[in-house]
Amino acid sequence: MTGWETVIGLEIHVQLATASKLFCGCPTVFGAPPNSQVCPVCLGLPGALPVPNQAAVALAVRAGLGLGCTVNPRSVFARKNYFYPDLPKGYQISQFDQPLARHGRLQIATERGAVAVGITRLHLEEDAGKLVHDRFPDATGVDLNRAGVPLAEIVSEPHLRSGAEARTFLNGLKRILEYLEVSDCNMEEGSLRVDANISVRPLGASSLGTKTEVKNLNSFANVERAVAAEAARQTALLDRGDRVEQVTLSFDADSGTVRPMRSKEESHDYRYFPDPDLPPLVLDPSWLERQRAALPELPAARRERFEAALGLSGYDAEVLTADPAIADYFEAMIAAGAPAKSAANWVQGEVLARRKEDGHLAVPPDLVAELIAMVAEGAVSGAAARTVFARLGPERESARAVAGRLGLIQVRDDQALAVWVDEVLGAHPAERQRLAAGEGKLMGFLVGQVMKASRGTADPKAVAALIKARL
Repeated sequence: MTGWETVIGLEIHVQLATASKLFCGCPTVFGAPPNSQVCPVCLGLPGALPVPNQAAVALAVRAGLGLGCTVNPRSVFARKNYFYPDLPKGYQISQFDQPLARHGRLQIATERGAVAVGITRLHLEEDAGKLVHDRFPDATGVDLNRAGVPLAEIVSEPHLRSGAEARTFLNGLKRILEYLEVSDCNMEEGSLRVDANISVRPLGASSLGTKTEVKNLNSFANVERAVAAEAARQTALLDRGDRVEQVTLSFDADSGTVRPMRSKEESHDYRYFPDPDLPPLVLDPSWLERQRAALPELPAARRERFEAALGLSGYDAEVLTADPAIADYFEAMIAAGAPAKSAANWVQGEVLARRKEDGHLAVPPDLVAELIAMVAEGAVSGAAARTVFARLGPERESARAVAGRLGLIQVRDDQALAVWVDEVLGAHPAERQRLAAGEGKLMGFLVGQVMKASRGTADPKAVAALIKARL
């Protein structure tokens, strides 16, 4: 692709974490039986009037503030008109020329250096239903449970230049939304969906090329792959002297290729106009300031604090702040007395591995801090500590009690250690003589044999000292 530059803008649809839909009281539970979470409002029946969900508005405002947007004190709901079987009203309630928020930014690290990716706008809209193609032979089903589910649509500026940059941006955006508790961002359940607008232009050009849109990408990996595939397709067309047509595409994850769905719509195709059933959304300035004051510490600030205040490496801070639950867990370990580096090592090792196995953080953080202290004081070995950790859980039996019950408290009593040391030295006279003659690597072997004899309870440092004394 030498001589060409890829330009990417993203449209991200984020399901807001509300219990009910955007304009009615129907629930938003995932996986309910088809068409069981509907009412006259979300079905668009005559005479049914929408009422905005205050919780959805608050979450969207929170997202806008967290992304550095200017939240408009007055925004307008509009009707986006189009016909599709999963859209019962024949229009979607969205926002158009007067959105909830504008002009945010999200800084990401790229091969080009730090890039501040602009957020063009963030607006509220309702979701459409869902077509089900595999339930009936020779027919398509329509499930309207998602019709009316509250979404925040986040539109980026065309500041991204590769699929890898798009993926980095999405990871950063997802992390912020999770810290803000705006959405669970579960792509498998449709809580976060991505459309990518892609164009190619000559290197050094300032004007944009003809853009195409790849719709409904369901993973960040597929976003990266789809961008690469579409950029390669456009470049090949331009290299041949052909034109890029403005179309909407789908991405086939199995083949890694894109294929046309329809000609790409422009805003005038949707015939937007203000919704006559909904007055402008006006936000009280004092309420807006309270929302701003209630924002949590965001990932970038937390990462910087972990490095500056706790002395962690950039890598450790990045891993620990990737998930707010893990960052909270780590800080709870620090509050319980664990040294920062030891806590970081345990979280990135045993804690994350156990979470993957259990599906949640099963071990209270103060018990892990207790276990770290026991290793530091020599009460248990590192290997024994991992065995103890595997037995800890929400029943809150202390680490010391578990270690005692399992017989893993390290023995440092010289009399008891001497029995094991003498047994091992007596069983390995040749190794004892070679060690005495200066073959130092055999110390590890003999200490290991003592640890085996003691079932891991002997203090290895004390064992090594006793072996030296015997020699």
